[in-house]
Amino acid sequence: MSNDTPTGLTVTIAGGVQTLRLTRAAKKNALTSAMYAGLRVALEDGDRRADVAVHVLMGSGGSFSAGSDVAEFAERAKGRADLSGPILDFIRYLPLVEKPLIAAVDGLAVGVGTTLLFHCDLIYATPASTFRTPFLDLGLVPEAGSSVLAPRRMGYPRAFELLALGETFDAERAVAAGIVNAIVAAGELEAAAAKSALRIARKPPEALALCRRLMRGEIDLVRGQIEEEARIFAERLSSPEAREAFAAFLEKRAPDFANVERRGS
Repeated sequence: MSNDTPTGLTVTIAGGVQTLRLTRAAKKNALTSAMYAGLRVALEDGDRRADVAVHVLMGSGGSFSAGSDVAEFAERAKGRADLSGPILDFIRYLPLVEKPLIAAVDGLAVGVGTTLLFHCDLIYATPASTFRTPFLDLGLVPEAGSSVLAPRRMGYPRAFELLALGETFDAERAVAAGIVNAIVAAGELEAAAAKSALRIARKPPEALALCRRLMRGEIDLVRGQIEEEARIFAERLSSPEAREAFAAFLEKRAPDFANVERRGS
């Protein structure tokens, strides 16, 4: 990886495995625009490289990712930014990732920290892992194709719990819902992901790519859903509900949606 790798992300390649580690532990690995850009570049670069057979994504400091940086989204809700650029570029690339993607989850997986998992091929989690998507609580809608991928993976009722109700899934419930492959001890998480990654790296690459393509099916539906989600998400960012939700979050108070329309924008 080049010296352009942003703060909060490290990328290493060894034995056919590209490891992408989120290192913004003090902020629970909340993703900044620069980190989104770095992840996309690393995935694209790894997909092109002959010495990379598989990607592994992990967090650090007892957190996988707290999702997008709330301060950045608060600025968007104030109308001083939009949804285009690194965030959407990363999300758009997720269904296009050509090589298997493994996630090693420890601790919080919030927002996109959960929705990106629906694009992964294998997911390991520690007993302390939790999965939550508080989009509606922020006046927003789900993203990363999760509005179609989650019902497909989990079934509609459980997907509604996760995406609309905002229910927190612990590691055991995530396994039962089909989000996570296996629960492993925190001290064994990286080894478990590495073991599977090395097994994948030894597979015949063309057969692996064809197998994965057949199993994942047609991606145009997912890509189209990502665009529709992004369109609505962008509209929602400047909505009175979202402005109130972000203001309440930053001010550490309960949102008052009952009077939000009367207050105006």
